[in-house]
Amino acid sequence: MKKQKKTGGGFKKHIAMLVITGLITIAVIGLHLGGALTFLEYKAYDLRVTTLAPYSRPSDDIIVILLDQNSIDWANRTRGWPWPWPRKAYAEIVDYMNLGGANSIAFDVIFSEPSVYRNAQQDAIIDAAVASLENVQLADEPRAGTGVPPRTGAQPRDSAQSRGRFLAFREIINALRTLSSREDDISFMQAEKDFGRVVQTVVFSSQTGTADSWPADLTPPLFEPQNFESIISEYEKLKQDTDTGSGPIKAQFPIEDLRNAAGAIGNVTGWPDSDGIFRRANLFSVFDGKAVPGLAAASLLAAGSGRQISYNRKKSLIEWDGWTIPVDQHGRSILRFRGEMDRYIPYFAHEILMSKEAYESGNTEELGGAYLPPEDFAGKYVFFGYYAQGLFDFASSPISSVYPGVGMHITMLDNILQGDFIRPSSLLFDIILIFAAAALVTALTVFSNRIPVVVGGLVIVVIVLTGLAFGAYHFGSLWVPLTAPLAGALLAFFTATLYNYATEGSQRRFIKSAFSQYLSPVVIDQLVANPNLLNLGGQRREISIFFSDVQGFTTISEKFKDDPPKLTELLNDYLSFMTDTILNSGGTIDKYEGDAIIAFWNAPLSYEDHAVRAVQASLACQQRLAERQDFFEEKFGVRLLTRIGLNTGYAVVGNMGSSKRFDYTMLGDAVNLAARLEGLNKQFGTYLMCTEETFRQAGEMVKAEGGGFFGRKLAQVAVVGKKEAVTVYEPLPEAVFRGKEAVIRRFDKARDLFYNGRFAEALPFFDSLVKFDSPASFYAEQCRYYIERPAEWKGYWESKTK
Repeated sequence: MKKQKKTGGGFKKHIAMLVITGLITIAVIGLHLGGALTFLEYKAYDLRVTTLAPYSRPSDDIIVILLDQNSIDWANRTRGWPWPWPRKAYAEIVDYMNLGGANSIAFDVIFSEPSVYRNAQQDAIIDAAVASLENVQLADEPRAGTGVPPRTGAQPRDSAQSRGRFLAFREIINALRTLSSREDDISFMQAEKDFGRVVQTVVFSSQTGTADSWPADLTPPLFEPQNFESIISEYEKLKQDTDTGSGPIKAQFPIEDLRNAAGAIGNVTGWPDSDGIFRRANLFSVFDGKAVPGLAAASLLAAGSGRQISYNRKKSLIEWDGWTIPVDQHGRSILRFRGEMDRYIPYFAHEILMSKEAYESGNTEELGGAYLPPEDFAGKYVFFGYYAQGLFDFASSPISSVYPGVGMHITMLDNILQGDFIRPSSLLFDIILIFAAAALVTALTVFSNRIPVVVGGLVIVVIVLTGLAFGAYHFGSLWVPLTAPLAGALLAFFTATLYNYATEGSQRRFIKSAFSQYLSPVVIDQLVANPNLLNLGGQRREISIFFSDVQGFTTISEKFKDDPPKLTELLNDYLSFMTDTILNSGGTIDKYEGDAIIAFWNAPLSYEDHAVRAVQASLACQQRLAERQDFFEEKFGVRLLTRIGLNTGYAVVGNMGSSKRFDYTMLGDAVNLAARLEGLNKQFGTYLMCTEETFRQAGEMVKAEGGGFFGRKLAQVAVVGKKEAVTVYEPLPEAVFRGKEAVIRRFDKARDLFYNGRFAEALPFFDSLVKFDSPASFYAEQCRYYIERPAEWKGYWESKTK
């Protein structure tokens, strides 16, 4: 069996699609890798972080102790501590963590200067030293009233006097030594030694550092990297501007007593992405050949984790003590933020100090719910940081532009413990995603000629790409690029649209221009999509047919015989809103014949509910006409009433006419019947009439969807030109039906009597309804007619006029 050859036009479209997709993919990948889309991608990523952060659970093993303004005010009020606090305050906190059995406590504070607090007896010591100095001074002054001058250096020294002077100076020196002793720092140091799991901070900087090498006597646990040869240079770049001539990196350590007593030393130096936002962190940094852990890693080292770490180059992972830490090409880990800091277990420094004091005194009940038992900290990793205005360091993060710096280290530890760092998607996946987005949009744009479909498809692609990016982040811990594939989709749309305009736009513009005066916009779109429809011919299909005519339009026209433009304005206004109502329901306008409108549903577009659409559009036309009556009367001095006939049946629909001029229209017996029903309204005094088939299909469709369909059976009538009778109905709006329900029930009874040939019995019923119902008036006359001529009755009413 031979394969069917593709048409030339189709082949060209396929080639165009491949070329456009290829060029767009190459261009977008170049922009993506070149960094042109980085800023936008960062913002799109941050939106994912802030949106999804509340749906991730912070680790229960991390506790944050914050020194806030309330803590400062409490200490000043109850303990007489001005700011800064004495080091013994931190010693108390460490002791309480030790008592509770915390895994470690890390201070995001650098104690780089000795405590300003001296010996507690400093006032008495100073007074004693001053008194000793005064005694020495008195010994050197001339004796009163003797005229003996003070002894000079050349004179012999009195041995007793010299000994007294020596003792006085020794007292002064001892006093000064006592005064300068670092008892406050020592209390903190001793608490560190007792606990053994305190992490102190080191800062690496080219501006504020003081040490250019690692102290020889400082021996905290440091990392022992293995297999890092290919990436170790990244960990030696402690700041991004190291290579720009900003000066050598130096270290700022805590004072010697505190750093030597620490269980670990943690580096708090980091750097942001190119837009100034911190999204990543290093497990460690290299200074003076030492692999110094970050504050988060130092917390684990202080708690007893091993020192050996290994880099898996193939998987871009750091492996450490059972943890796997993914890193990017710069050795940094992308953090999964949990939200604001208050999502962790937050305590404040004064609460810890109060709880310790209450625990030691045995008065824990006095604190009530404010008491924090030491066991709350058992097995926890504790971070201590400043949180008072003007004290804490902050960093711009995806969560906030004033995110506490300690939050970066807390998030790093959290991600290590829970193993849910964010990993960047592979380059191959990114390329496939960009290609797929560009190919899909290009194909949709090139092969579809319907703008709503193309735009709708583009919107769906955007939604899918966005959903993929958000879903990959939340469920797969992946940073899938969003900006690049979106850029590919948009560029593909615009490029393919330009291609369509250049290659097919002229044909489409010709078709729309040529047929816009004859055909409905729906039909024109069909012709644009498939110009082959311009061939003559039609197809048989079931349609719902609409005929309308303005009552007494000849009389109205005579009124404007001296002002034709006014008549034209009236007619155009009327036809405009009637046409809009029909088209909005999916109908197709066949033609206008003066004030008459001919339309149908279910061609060229298919609608399963075409009968419902026809009835609802007809009711809507009557409603809109009623709403505009005041306008017509005020502007034109007339009131318009329209009669509508509907029928549902099979007809031939298509392009009919000559080879040079044709129209999209319908032919068939069903069409003629609809036209007859429009005229039949005159006999019954109604303004909307439909056949039983239309009423049945519409009613069944509406009721199947749970709605209500209202109307009444009007007659069994043989229209002009027909020998067989048809049953006709009057569809009614629900409000009208409810208002006339009693009248309709009485009418139904009388109508049934009439068609059973019992005219004398039906007449009184119809007469009672004449004042309320036009069809009743018609039937009353017919009853009188057939009472006098019963032989003429055929079992149905026969119409004599159109």
